[in-house]
Amino acid sequence: MPRARERRQSRLREGEFAKYHALGNDYLVIDAERFGTKLTRARVRSFCTRHTGAGSDGLLALAPSSRANFALRIFNPDGSEAEKSGNGVRILARFLRDFGYTRRTRFSIETKGGVVHAELSSRRDAAGPISVDMGKVTFWSHKIPVRGPRREVVNEKLRVGSRVLRATCLSIGNPHCVIFERELGVRELQRLGALIEHHPMFPKRSNVQFVRVATRKRLEALIWERGAGETQASGSSACAIAAAAYRNGLADRRVQVQMPGGKLSIEIGDDLTVRMTGPATPVYRGIVL
Repeated sequence: MPRARERRQSRLREGEFAKYHALGNDYLVIDAERFGTKLTRARVRSFCTRHTGAGSDGLLALAPSSRANFALRIFNPDGSEAEKSGNGVRILARFLRDFGYTRRTRFSIETKGGVVHAELSSRRDAAGPISVDMGKVTFWSHKIPVRGPRREVVNEKLRVGSRVLRATCLSIGNPHCVIFERELGVRELQRLGALIEHHPMFPKRSNVQFVRVATRKRLEALIWERGAGETQASGSSACAIAAAAYRNGLADRRVQVQMPGGKLSIEIGDDLTVRMTGPATPVYRGIVL
C-alpha cells in the first residue's frame, strides 16, 4: 500500500474494517460508532476466526472519549475484553492518521487500563516508528492482581504442574507473569502457557512471558497472551519484560526486546513509567458481507 494512498484513505463506513499488524501480531480495526453491528463475544470470536472469518489476534474498536482524544476497546480473539495492548495502541495510532481521523502527531488514547499518549514520528513519515507512553508499572499483588498476602511479586516461586518456576508479576494496566529462563523453548511455552494464564494465583488470568537475558541491553522472549495464546509479539508484554528485568537487576533502563515477530525499544523511567517504540503496518481494508 503506497504511502500517498495511505494518507488519502477515507474514514471507515458501516461494515468496514482495516487490518494491521505490529511485528506479526495482527488486529482488525473498526470504527465502533459507524460499524453498525453490536460487538458480542460470539461476533468477535467469529470475526477473528482464521478459517471462517477475517482472522486476527484480536479486534480494536475506535470509540469516543471524554478523558482523551480517542478511546480504544480491545478484544481478544476469544471474545473477552483486554485492558491494554501496546501493539493495539500503536496500530490504532497509525490507523487514526492513515484514515484521516487526526492530523496530529501526538494525541491521547483512553483504554480500560488507563490513558496512554502516542507520538508518531512526523506528519510526512506515516510509516515511521510510533512511541507510546504506556503508564506506570506496579509489582504490588493487590493491583495486578495476584492472590495471597499484599506484597511485591518479584522472583517468587510459582508451582506449575511438576515444575517450580521463578515468576515476577506486574501490571501495566493489564496483568503479566514474567519468567526468566536460561534457554527458550516454544514447546515449553505451548505446554505451560495456558496453565500459567489460568493459574489459581491469577484471578483475572495473566499474560505470560518466557525471557532469556542475552545482554543487559537485549532481552529475548516468547509470548503467551491471555485470551489469544502464543503470539508473535506483544507491546505490553515487551514493557513488562523490560520492567521485570530492570526490577530484578538483570537489565538496564533502555533495552531491546526481541520476540519472534521482531523487536521493540523499551525505556524505563525513574518512577517506573514505560515508553515503548516500534512499528505498525497496514495490511488491507475490507467489508463484512
